[in-house]
Amino acid sequence: MTDLSIQREIVIDAPADVVWRTITEPAQIERWFFDRVELDVQPGGRGTFAFKGRETGEPVTVAIVVETVDAPRRFAFRWGRPTSGTPEPAGSILVDFTLSPEGAERTRLRVVETGLDTVGWPEEEKSRYADDHRRGWEEKLGALAALFGPSRDE
Repeated sequence: MTDLSIQREIVIDAPADVVWRTITEPAQIERWFFDRVELDVQPGGRGTFAFKGRETGEPVTVAIVVETVDAPRRFAFRWGRPTSGTPEPAGSILVDFTLSPEGAERTRLRVVETGLDTVGWPEEEKSRYADDHRRGWEEKLGALAALFGPSRDE
């Protein structure tokens, strides 16, 4: 069976409340993650993330639904394929950010994507998604950490 686990953890040189704002406020998210963000940050809130597709360079928009807002400790949302519409629990991926302060000026940020094993996609597509998102989180969390100076992968 293919490894479908997707997780990444880094330590950022910023307090948890600052990292929290950077991962939940649309204007801040646009600095490191997506080109355009619309987001209602409350459980059940909806939003969209827009970006240029890697393969085609064409604009892509992904719908999201917020699952958890526990400032400044945990933020989670669901997303699916760009063409899948509003993500429902049975056919989407849960993206879960966990923030843990390490002293007053550093934060451990862990991102885990789950649910890939339960979506009704072909196995090859699930495997490609997992590989792509592992690389993507490394790149995007590196960009996030760079906003605050050197970071350390954990």
